[in-house]
Amino acid sequence: MKVFFIIIFTSQLFTSQGQDCQSGQEVLNALRQVQKLLSAHETSFLQSLRSLRKKLSLLQNSTVKHNKSNTDKDNCPPPEPLANGRILGNVFKIGHEVHFLCSPGFQLMGPETRVCLDSQNWSGAQPYCKFVDTTVNNDASASISASSSSSPHRVSTHVRASRCIEFLDSTHCTCEQGYSISSHNSTLCTDIDECELFRLTRPGRLCLHTCVNTAGSFHCECPAGYSLGRDSRSCHDIDECARATHNCSSEQVCVNTYGGHRCVDVDCPRFRNATYIKTSPLRCDRNPCIQGDNACFQAPVSVNFHFMSVVSNMSTPTVLFRLSAARILGDVLRFGLLGNQGVQHFTVQRSGKLTGQLVMVNAVQGPAALEVDIEMSEMERRVLLGRYVTKVTVFVSPYNF
Repeated sequence: MKVFFIIIFTSQLFTSQGQDCQSGQEVLNALRQVQKLLSAHETSFLQSLRSLRKKLSLLQNSTVKHNKSNTDKDNCPPPEPLANGRILGNVFKIGHEVHFLCSPGFQLMGPETRVCLDSQNWSGAQPYCKFVDTTVNNDASASISASSSSSPHRVSTHVRASRCIEFLDSTHCTCEQGYSISSHNSTLCTDIDECELFRLTRPGRLCLHTCVNTAGSFHCECPAGYSLGRDSRSCHDIDECARATHNCSSEQVCVNTYGGHRCVDVDCPRFRNATYIKTSPLRCDRNPCIQGDNACFQAPVSVNFHFMSVVSNMSTPTVLFRLSAARILGDVLRFGLLGNQGVQHFTVQRSGKLTGQLVMVNAVQGPAALEVDIEMSEMERRVLLGRYVTKVTVFVSPYNF
Protein backbone atom coordinates (compact mmCIF):
# COMPACT_ATOMS: atom_id res chain seq x y z
CA MET A 1 0.00 0.00 0.00
CA LYS A 2 2.92 2.30 0.83
CA VAL A 3 4.51 1.65 -2.55
CA PHE A 4 1.24 2.47 -4.34
CA PHE A 5 0.89 5.89 -2.73
CA ILE A 6 4.57 6.74 -3.17
CA ILE A 7 4.38 5.95 -6.86
CA ILE A 8 1.30 8.17 -7.30
CA PHE A 9 2.79 11.00 -5.34
CA THR A 10 6.15 10.80 -7.08
CA SER A 11 4.53 10.89 -10.51
CA GLN A 12 2.52 13.92 -9.49
CA LEU A 13 5.61 15.56 -8.04
CA PHE A 14 7.68 15.15 -11.13
CA THR A 15 4.79 16.42 -13.29
CA SER A 16 4.40 19.45 -11.08
CA GLN A 17 8.14 20.10 -11.13
CA GLY A 18 8.14 19.97 -14.84
CA GLN A 19 5.39 22.51 -15.05
CA ASP A 20 5.76 24.93 -12.13
CA CYS A 21 9.22 24.07 -10.68
CA GLN A 22 7.99 23.98 -7.12
CA SER A 23 10.37 24.96 -4.38
CA GLY A 24 12.13 22.47 -2.05
CA GLN A 25 9.94 23.50 0.89
CA GLU A 26 6.82 22.51 -0.96
CA VAL A 27 8.31 19.10 -1.77
CA LEU A 28 9.16 18.53 1.89
CA ASN A 29 5.62 19.44 2.96
CA ALA A 30 4.19 17.05 0.41
CA LEU A 31 6.39 14.20 1.69
CA ARG A 32 5.25 14.85 5.23
CA GLN A 33 1.62 14.63 4.18
CA VAL A 34 2.28 11.31 2.42
CA GLN A 35 4.01 9.95 5.57
CA LYS A 36 1.03 10.90 7.69
CA LEU A 37 -1.32 9.21 5.24
CA LEU A 38 0.71 6.02 5.18
CA SER A 39 0.93 5.95 8.98
CA ALA A 40 -2.84 6.27 9.24
CA HIS A 41 -3.38 3.42 6.76
CA GLU A 42 -0.85 1.21 8.60
CA THR A 43 -2.59 1.78 11.91
CA SER A 44 -5.95 0.90 10.39
CA PHE A 45 -4.48 -2.24 8.78
CA LEU A 46 -2.96 -3.44 12.07
CA GLN A 47 -6.22 -2.89 13.91
CA SER A 48 -8.10 -4.89 11.27
CA LEU A 49 -5.50 -7.70 11.49
CA ARG A 50 -5.79 -7.87 15.30
CA SER A 51 -9.57 -8.03 15.07
CA LEU A 52 -9.36 -10.83 12.49
CA ARG A 53 -6.94 -12.84 14.64
CA LYS A 54 -9.19 -12.44 17.65
CA LYS A 55 -12.21 -13.69 15.72
CA LEU A 56 -10.24 -16.69 14.39
CA SER A 57 -9.07 -17.57 17.90
CA LEU A 58 -12.62 -17.43 19.25
CA LEU A 59 -13.85 -19.60 16.37
CA GLN A 60 -11.08 -22.15 16.96
CA ASN A 61 -11.73 -22.38 20.72
CA SER A 62 -15.43 -22.84 20.07
CA THR A 63 -14.71 -25.68 17.60
CA VAL A 64 -12.30 -27.45 20.00
CA LYS A 65 -14.75 -27.23 22.87
CA HIS A 66 -17.53 -28.56 20.67
CA ASN A 67 -15.44 -31.49 19.45
CA LYS A 68 -14.22 -32.25 22.95
CA SER A 69 -17.73 -32.25 24.33
CA ASN A 70 -18.81 -34.66 21.58
CA THR A 71 -15.77 -36.89 22.11
CA ASP A 72 -16.19 -37.05 25.86
CA LYS A 73 -19.62 -38.55 25.36
CA ASP A 74 -18.02 -41.77 24.01
CA ASN A 75 -14.94 -41.90 26.24
CA CYS A 76 -14.01 -43.17 29.66
CA PRO A 77 -11.81 -41.00 31.85
CA PRO A 78 -8.10 -41.82 31.59
CA PRO A 79 -7.23 -44.68 33.98
CA GLU A 80 -5.19 -43.93 37.05
CA PRO A 81 -1.41 -44.26 36.55
CA LEU A 82 0.04 -47.63 37.58
CA ALA A 83 2.84 -47.26 40.10
CA ASN A 84 5.80 -49.55 39.36
CA GLY A 85 4.25 -50.50 36.05
CA ARG A 86 2.75 -49.15 32.88
CA ILE A 87 -0.54 -49.02 31.00
CA LEU A 88 -0.80 -50.27 27.44
CA GLY A 89 -3.42 -48.62 25.29
CA ASN A 90 -4.24 -44.96 24.67
CA VAL A 91 -7.73 -45.26 23.21
CA PHE A 92 -10.37 -44.75 25.87
CA LYS A 93 -13.51 -45.13 23.76
CA ILE A 94 -16.40 -47.37 24.77
CA GLY A 95 -15.61 -51.01 24.05
CA HIS A 96 -11.83 -50.51 24.00
CA GLU A 97 -9.40 -52.12 26.42
CA VAL A 98 -6.36 -51.05 28.39
CA HIS A 99 -3.83 -53.52 29.76
CA PHE A 100 -1.65 -53.29 32.83
CA LEU A 101 1.94 -54.55 33.12
CA CYS A 102 4.17 -54.43 36.19
CA SER A 103 7.88 -53.76 36.20
CA PRO A 104 10.32 -56.64 36.91
CA GLY A 105 10.23 -57.56 40.58
CA PHE A 106 6.55 -56.67 40.93
CA GLN A 107 3.41 -58.77 40.58
CA LEU A 108 0.12 -57.43 39.25
CA MET A 109 -2.68 -57.65 41.79
CA GLY A 110 -6.10 -57.27 40.24
CA PRO A 111 -7.39 -57.46 36.67
CA GLU A 112 -4.85 -57.46 33.83
CA THR A 113 -7.36 -55.89 31.44
CA ARG A 114 -10.09 -53.27 31.91
CA VAL A 115 -12.77 -52.40 29.34
CA CYS A 116 -14.48 -49.05 28.79
CA LEU A 117 -18.17 -49.75 29.47
CA ASP A 118 -21.24 -48.03 28.04
CA SER A 119 -21.57 -46.25 31.37
CA GLN A 120 -18.22 -44.49 30.61
CA ASN A 121 -16.66 -46.35 33.55
CA TRP A 122 -13.83 -48.91 33.48
CA SER A 123 -14.68 -52.52 34.26
CA GLY A 124 -13.21 -54.16 37.34
CA ALA A 125 -11.15 -52.58 40.10
CA GLN A 126 -8.00 -50.55 39.67
CA PRO A 127 -5.04 -52.98 39.83
CA TYR A 128 -1.73 -52.32 41.55
CA CYS A 129 1.79 -53.73 41.45
CA LYS A 130 3.00 -55.62 44.52
CA PHE A 131 6.68 -56.10 45.26
CA VAL A 132 7.85 -59.72 45.01
CA ASP A 133 10.80 -60.89 47.06
CA THR A 134 12.92 -62.74 44.50
CA THR A 135 15.15 -64.22 47.21
CA VAL A 136 12.39 -66.61 48.29
CA ASN A 137 12.68 -70.15 46.91
CA ASN A 138 9.79 -70.60 44.53
CA ASP A 139 10.44 -74.26 43.67
CA ALA A 140 7.76 -75.49 46.04
CA SER A 141 5.10 -73.14 44.74
CA ALA A 142 6.05 -73.96 41.16
CA SER A 143 5.72 -77.68 41.77
CA ILE A 144 2.35 -77.19 43.49
CA SER A 145 1.13 -75.14 40.54
CA ALA A 146 2.28 -77.77 38.08
CA SER A 147 0.82 -80.71 39.96
CA SER A 148 -2.49 -79.04 40.66
CA SER A 149 -3.26 -78.61 36.95
CA SER A 150 -4.65 -81.74 35.36
CA SER A 151 -6.04 -79.94 32.35
CA PRO A 152 -4.50 -80.77 28.97
CA HIS A 153 -4.31 -77.06 28.21
CA ARG A 154 -3.08 -74.32 30.52
CA VAL A 155 -3.75 -70.72 29.45
CA SER A 156 -1.71 -67.58 30.14
CA THR A 157 -2.64 -64.11 28.81
CA HIS A 158 0.09 -61.78 27.52
CA VAL A 159 -0.14 -58.31 25.98
CA ARG A 160 2.56 -56.18 24.37
CA ALA A 161 2.73 -52.89 22.51
CA SER A 162 2.69 -53.12 18.72
CA ARG A 163 5.27 -51.55 16.42
CA CYS A 164 3.62 -48.88 14.26
CA ILE A 165 4.91 -46.72 11.40
CA GLU A 166 3.32 -43.80 9.57
CA PHE A 167 3.23 -44.23 5.79
CA LEU A 168 1.23 -42.26 3.19
CA ASP A 169 -1.11 -40.70 5.76
CA SER A 170 -1.91 -44.12 7.30
CA THR A 171 -0.64 -46.15 10.24
CA HIS A 172 0.63 -49.71 9.85
CA CYS A 173 1.17 -51.79 13.00
CA THR A 174 2.90 -55.15 13.29
CA CYS A 175 3.52 -57.64 16.09
CA GLU A 176 6.27 -60.05 17.05
CA GLN A 177 5.97 -63.72 16.15
CA GLY A 178 3.35 -65.41 18.29
CA TYR A 179 1.28 -62.22 18.69
CA SER A 180 -1.54 -60.64 16.69
CA ILE A 181 -3.00 -57.12 16.51
CA SER A 182 -5.72 -56.59 19.09
CA SER A 183 -9.21 -56.38 17.61
CA HIS A 184 -9.96 -53.46 19.93
CA ASN A 185 -6.74 -51.45 19.74
CA SER A 186 -4.20 -51.58 16.91
CA THR A 187 -1.49 -50.27 19.23
CA LEU A 188 -1.63 -53.50 21.24
CA CYS A 189 -0.53 -57.04 20.41
CA THR A 190 -2.25 -59.97 22.12
CA ASP A 191 -0.68 -63.38 22.49
CA ILE A 192 -1.84 -66.12 20.10
CA ASP A 193 -3.00 -69.13 22.11
CA GLU A 194 -1.48 -71.87 19.94
CA CYS A 195 -2.92 -74.60 22.16
CA GLU A 196 -6.50 -73.45 21.69
CA LEU A 197 -5.99 -72.48 18.05
CA PHE A 198 -4.64 -75.94 17.16
CA ARG A 199 -7.43 -77.64 19.07
CA LEU A 200 -10.10 -75.73 17.16
CA THR A 201 -8.61 -75.83 13.66
CA ARG A 202 -6.62 -79.06 13.26
CA PRO A 203 -7.14 -82.75 13.98
CA GLY A 204 -4.85 -84.55 16.39
CA ARG A 205 -2.83 -83.04 19.20
CA LEU A 206 -0.29 -80.28 19.41
CA CYS A 207 1.04 -81.94 22.58
CA LEU A 208 0.63 -85.57 23.56
CA HIS A 209 -0.34 -84.59 27.12
CA THR A 210 -0.47 -80.98 28.37
CA CYS A 211 -0.11 -77.89 26.19
CA VAL A 212 0.98 -74.75 28.07
CA ASN A 213 0.54 -71.39 26.34
CA THR A 214 3.39 -68.94 26.93
CA ALA A 215 4.23 -65.40 25.83
CA GLY A 216 4.43 -65.62 22.06
CA SER A 217 4.76 -69.41 21.99
CA PHE A 218 3.87 -72.63 23.83
CA HIS A 219 5.48 -75.72 25.32
CA CYS A 220 4.41 -79.26 26.11
CA GLU A 221 4.52 -81.05 29.44
CA CYS A 222 4.33 -84.73 30.36
CA PRO A 223 2.89 -86.36 33.49
CA ALA A 224 5.09 -87.71 36.27
CA GLY A 225 6.97 -90.81 35.20
CA TYR A 226 7.36 -89.58 31.60
CA SER A 227 10.02 -87.54 29.84
CA LEU A 228 9.49 -85.11 26.97
CA GLY A 229 10.57 -86.51 23.60
CA ARG A 230 13.11 -84.96 21.24
CA ASP A 231 10.27 -83.47 19.23
CA SER A 232 9.30 -81.52 22.37
CA ARG A 233 5.73 -82.81 22.01
CA SER A 234 5.63 -86.56 22.68
CA CYS A 235 6.01 -88.30 26.04
CA HIS A 236 8.12 -91.38 26.73
CA ASP A 237 7.90 -93.62 29.76
CA ILE A 238 10.81 -93.53 32.18
CA ASP A 239 11.95 -97.05 33.08
CA GLU A 240 12.72 -96.68 36.78
CA CYS A 241 13.65 -100.35 37.04
CA ALA A 242 16.29 -100.17 34.29
CA ARG A 243 17.65 -96.89 35.69
CA ALA A 244 17.70 -98.29 39.22
CA THR A 245 15.74 -95.26 40.47
CA HIS A 246 13.09 -97.42 42.16
CA ASN A 247 12.58 -98.01 45.87
CA CYS A 248 12.09 -101.79 45.78
CA SER A 249 13.82 -104.02 48.29
CA SER A 250 16.18 -106.84 47.29
CA GLU A 251 13.43 -109.41 47.96
CA GLN A 252 10.98 -107.64 45.67
CA VAL A 253 10.71 -107.57 41.89
CA CYS A 254 10.65 -104.16 40.19
CA VAL A 255 8.02 -104.01 37.47
CA ASN A 256 8.11 -100.98 35.19
CA THR A 257 4.71 -99.53 34.30
CA TYR A 258 3.66 -96.66 32.06
CA GLY A 259 4.25 -93.61 34.20
CA GLY A 260 5.69 -95.44 37.20
CA HIS A 261 6.72 -98.80 38.63
CA ARG A 262 5.55 -101.45 41.07
CA CYS A 263 7.45 -103.33 43.73
CA VAL A 264 6.04 -106.87 43.73
CA ASP A 265 6.47 -109.64 46.29
CA VAL A 266 6.64 -113.01 44.49
CA ASP A 267 5.62 -115.85 46.81
CA CYS A 268 5.25 -119.47 45.84
CA PRO A 269 1.65 -120.73 45.96
CA ARG A 270 0.26 -123.35 48.26
CA PHE A 271 -1.46 -126.50 47.04
CA ARG A 272 -2.75 -129.49 48.96
CA ASN A 273 0.02 -132.02 49.78
CA ALA A 274 2.48 -130.09 47.57
CA THR A 275 5.36 -127.79 48.42
CA TYR A 276 7.28 -125.42 46.17
CA ILE A 277 10.68 -123.87 46.02
CA LYS A 278 11.62 -120.65 44.24
CA THR A 279 14.09 -121.54 41.52
CA SER A 280 14.23 -118.01 40.04
CA PRO A 281 12.78 -114.61 40.94
CA LEU A 282 9.71 -115.36 38.79
CA ARG A 283 9.40 -119.19 38.99
CA CYS A 284 8.45 -121.75 41.58
CA ASP A 285 8.94 -125.52 41.05
CA ARG A 286 7.12 -128.29 42.88
CA ASN A 287 9.13 -130.54 45.15
CA PRO A 288 9.01 -134.28 44.30
CA CYS A 289 5.79 -136.01 45.30
CA ILE A 290 5.56 -139.17 47.42
CA GLN A 291 4.65 -142.23 45.40
CA GLY A 292 0.92 -142.67 45.31
CA ASP A 293 0.11 -139.10 46.51
CA ASN A 294 -2.43 -138.20 43.82
CA ALA A 295 -3.19 -134.81 45.38
CA CYS A 296 0.44 -133.85 45.02
CA PHE A 297 0.56 -135.08 41.43
CA GLN A 298 -2.53 -132.98 40.62
CA ALA A 299 -0.76 -129.81 41.74
CA PRO A 300 1.07 -127.75 39.04
CA VAL A 301 4.59 -128.91 38.23
CA SER A 302 5.69 -125.28 38.03
CA VAL A 303 4.23 -121.82 38.57
CA ASN A 304 5.59 -118.90 36.55
CA PHE A 305 4.88 -115.22 37.24
CA HIS A 306 4.54 -112.72 34.40
CA PHE A 307 4.04 -108.97 34.87
CA MET A 308 3.31 -106.50 32.08
CA SER A 309 2.03 -102.96 31.53
CA VAL A 310 -0.42 -101.69 28.92
CA VAL A 311 -1.87 -98.28 28.10
CA SER A 312 -5.38 -97.21 28.98
CA ASN A 313 -8.16 -98.06 26.52
CA MET A 314 -5.83 -100.12 24.36
CA SER A 315 -7.39 -101.30 21.10
CA THR A 316 -8.68 -104.87 21.28
CA PRO A 317 -8.45 -107.74 20.59
CA THR A 318 -4.70 -107.67 21.19
CA VAL A 319 -2.27 -110.55 21.77
CA LEU A 320 -0.39 -109.78 24.98
CA PHE A 321 2.12 -112.63 24.95
CA ARG A 322 2.69 -116.25 23.88
CA LEU A 323 3.68 -119.31 25.93
CA SER A 324 4.99 -122.64 24.71
CA ALA A 325 6.39 -125.98 25.87
CA ALA A 326 10.04 -126.68 25.21
CA ARG A 327 9.26 -130.34 24.76
CA ILE A 328 6.25 -132.59 25.23
CA LEU A 329 6.11 -136.12 26.64
CA GLY A 330 2.43 -136.81 26.01
CA ASP A 331 0.34 -136.71 22.90
CA VAL A 332 -1.86 -133.69 23.74
CA LEU A 333 -1.11 -130.18 25.02
CA ARG A 334 -4.04 -128.08 26.21
CA PHE A 335 -4.25 -124.35 27.02
CA GLY A 336 -6.96 -122.58 29.04
CA LEU A 337 -7.80 -120.09 31.76
CA LEU A 338 -7.67 -121.38 35.31
CA GLY A 339 -10.82 -120.48 37.22
CA ASN A 340 -13.07 -117.50 36.50
CA GLN A 341 -10.55 -114.78 37.25
CA GLY A 342 -10.05 -112.45 34.28
CA VAL A 343 -12.51 -114.17 31.95
CA GLN A 344 -14.26 -110.84 31.20
CA HIS A 345 -11.06 -109.33 29.82
CA PHE A 346 -8.94 -112.24 28.52
CA THR A 347 -9.05 -115.45 26.53
CA VAL A 348 -6.47 -118.05 25.54
CA GLN A 349 -6.05 -119.17 21.94
CA ARG A 350 -3.96 -121.92 20.49
CA SER A 351 -1.38 -120.52 18.04
CA GLY A 352 0.56 -123.69 17.23
CA LYS A 353 1.09 -127.33 18.15
CA LEU A 354 3.17 -126.40 21.20
CA THR A 355 2.16 -122.75 21.68
CA GLY A 356 -0.76 -120.72 22.99
CA GLN A 357 -1.37 -116.98 23.36
CA LEU A 358 -3.12 -114.71 25.83
CA VAL A 359 -5.51 -112.28 24.13
CA MET A 360 -7.03 -109.15 25.68
CA VAL A 361 -10.57 -108.94 24.33
CA ASN A 362 -11.99 -105.85 26.09
CA ALA A 363 -10.45 -102.40 26.52
CA VAL A 364 -9.86 -101.27 30.09
CA GLN A 365 -9.83 -97.71 31.40
CA GLY A 366 -6.84 -97.21 33.68
CA PRO A 367 -5.49 -97.10 36.20
CA ALA A 368 -6.19 -100.75 36.95
CA ALA A 369 -4.45 -104.03 37.81
CA LEU A 370 -5.83 -107.20 36.20
CA GLU A 371 -4.90 -110.78 37.13
CA VAL A 372 -5.41 -114.00 35.18
CA ASP A 373 -4.00 -117.56 35.46
CA ILE A 374 -3.14 -119.58 32.35
CA GLU A 375 -2.95 -123.36 32.60
CA MET A 376 -1.04 -125.59 30.19
CA SER A 377 -1.88 -129.30 30.63
CA GLU A 378 0.08 -132.20 29.18
CA MET A 379 -1.95 -135.34 28.48
CA GLU A 380 -1.13 -138.91 27.41
CA ARG A 381 -4.14 -140.94 26.31
CA ARG A 382 -6.39 -138.64 28.38
CA VAL A 383 -4.25 -139.16 31.43
CA LEU A 384 -2.80 -136.01 33.01
CA LEU A 385 0.98 -136.02 32.96
CA GLY A 386 1.49 -132.54 34.35
CA ARG A 387 0.08 -129.05 34.78
CA TYR A 388 1.99 -125.80 34.28
CA VAL A 389 0.52 -122.50 35.51
CA THR A 390 1.47 -118.96 34.52
CA LYS A 391 0.11 -116.23 36.76
CA VAL A 392 -0.22 -113.00 34.72
CA THR A 393 -0.67 -109.52 36.20
CA VAL A 394 -1.44 -106.65 33.81
CA PHE A 395 -0.99 -103.07 35.03
CA VAL A 396 -3.15 -100.62 33.06
CA SER A 397 -1.76 -97.07 32.82
CA PRO A 398 -3.99 -94.07 33.56
CA TYR A 399 -2.86 -92.63 30.19
CA ASN A 400 -3.36 -93.85 26.63
CA PHE A 401 0.33 -93.45 25.78
